[in-house]
Amino acid sequence: MLRIITQISEAEAEIQRICNRTHDDQVIHKEATVREVLQFVKRNGDSAVLSYTAEFDQQTLTPEDLRVSAAELDIAYQQVPKDLLDAIRLARRQIEAFHQQRKPKSWVQFPGQDVVLGKRFTPVDRAGLYVPGGRAAYPSTVLMNAIPALVAGVPRRVMVTPPGPDKSINPAVLVAAQEAGVEEIYRVGGAQAIAALAYGTETIPKVDIISGPGNIYVTLAKKLVYGTVGIDSLAGPSEVLIIADSTANPSHVAVDLLAQAEHDPLAAALLITPDATLAQKVVLEVNRQLEHHPRRVLTEKSIAHYGLVIVVETLEQAAELSNAFAPEHLELEVANPWDLLESIRHAGAIFLGANTPEAVGDYLAGPNHTLPTSGAARYASALGVETFMKHSSLIQYSAEALSEVADAIQILADAEGLPSHRDSVRLRIQRSS
Repeated sequence: MLRIITQISEAEAEIQRICNRTHDDQVIHKEATVREVLQFVKRNGDSAVLSYTAEFDQQTLTPEDLRVSAAELDIAYQQVPKDLLDAIRLARRQIEAFHQQRKPKSWVQFPGQDVVLGKRFTPVDRAGLYVPGGRAAYPSTVLMNAIPALVAGVPRRVMVTPPGPDKSINPAVLVAAQEAGVEEIYRVGGAQAIAALAYGTETIPKVDIISGPGNIYVTLAKKLVYGTVGIDSLAGPSEVLIIADSTANPSHVAVDLLAQAEHDPLAAALLITPDATLAQKVVLEVNRQLEHHPRRVLTEKSIAHYGLVIVVETLEQAAELSNAFAPEHLELEVANPWDLLESIRHAGAIFLGANTPEAVGDYLAGPNHTLPTSGAARYASALGVETFMKHSSLIQYSAEALSEVADAIQILADAEGLPSHRDSVRLRIQRSS
C-alpha cells in the first residue's frame, strides 16, 4: 500500500531511510564473497570465470564458448523483428547525436608573453561495458554504455553480459551492440565478469575503465577494483521522485511511479505534492493499476517498502525535500516546470512537464540513462563521453617567461624544503642569462 505522509519531519526521516536502503549488514557478507571471486579470477583467469559461471549462472562453458562468435552476431539480425530493429536504430541515432554535443574539445590559451597553457583530451585505450542479462534483456543499456565510448573514440570496446538458457545471449542485445559499434562480446556476468575486465584472463582483455549497471555483486566488484581500473559509478537500485501539482493527471503520475517500482523490489517511487486531493487520487490509481500488473508481486514489494506520497504546503517545500533526496530521476509534473527548475539543485535527470515520462529518457531521448542513485546526484553526474576520456594539462614557457617567475618559484621551493625544485629553475635562468 502506498503511504501518505503530511508531517515534514516524518517525510525527512523516510527520505533518509529510503536513501540508505542498500546499507545493511548483508552487504558486508556479500563484499567478502566478492573479494574471494576477484582474487580467484585474478589468480586463475579463464578457469575461475568458467567455474563461477557454472556455479552462479548454471551454464557450463568452455574457454571457446566465452566469446560470442561472428556467426551468432549475424544470426541475431535475423531473429530481431523489423519494428524492434527500427526502434534500436532510432534510439542509436538520438543517443549518438546528444553525446556528440558533449564530447570535450582540447584547447590552448596564451595568458602571457611566451606562455602556453591548455588541456588535451584523449580516450582510454580499452573500455569494458557491463550489460545485465541472463533471463532479461536490456538493449537500451547496451546503447547507453557503448555509444558514449564510441563517440569518445575508444579504440577497443569490450562488452560482457551473462548467458541465458543454453548459453544464449538475447538477439536484441547482440543487435544493439553491433549497431553501437561493439562486436567483441563475452558471455559472462556477475563479479567474475568485473574481475576478468579488471585483471584480464587468457581470453578476456584487461581494460582501463568499466561502465554499466548490475546487481549488488557487480556493484561491489566495481567498487573493489576501482584504482586498478576506472569505473563510471556505483549504481544502486533505481528511483524516481515526482513533484506534481493540481494540474497533474493522477493516472499518469501513478503509472510513472509503477514504471519505476516494477524494476526491482528495492526500487523507490516517491510523489511530493501540495495537493492533498491529488495525493489520494494517485494512491487509488496505483492500487487500481496494480490489480492486473504482470509484475505485481515484485512491484507491490517495491511500493510497500519504498513507495511514498508526501503532502507539503508549497512547491518550494517539495523542491527542498527533493534536493535532500537527490533523486536519480526527477519528474516535474507541474504547470510551470521551468520556473520550479530554478529551485532544483540535485538530480540525475530532470523530466519537465506532463508529456515527458521517465521512459522517454530510459530509451531514446538522447541523454544517458545510467545515472547516480541513492543520493549520489549531490556530487555525481550521468555516464557520458567524458567517462571514457581523460585530460592532460599542457604547459610551455619560453626562457624569458621562466625568468619572469623564477624568483617566486624558487621562494616557494625553499619554503617547502625542496632544493632540487629550486635549482631546476635556477640552473636554467643562469644558462640563459
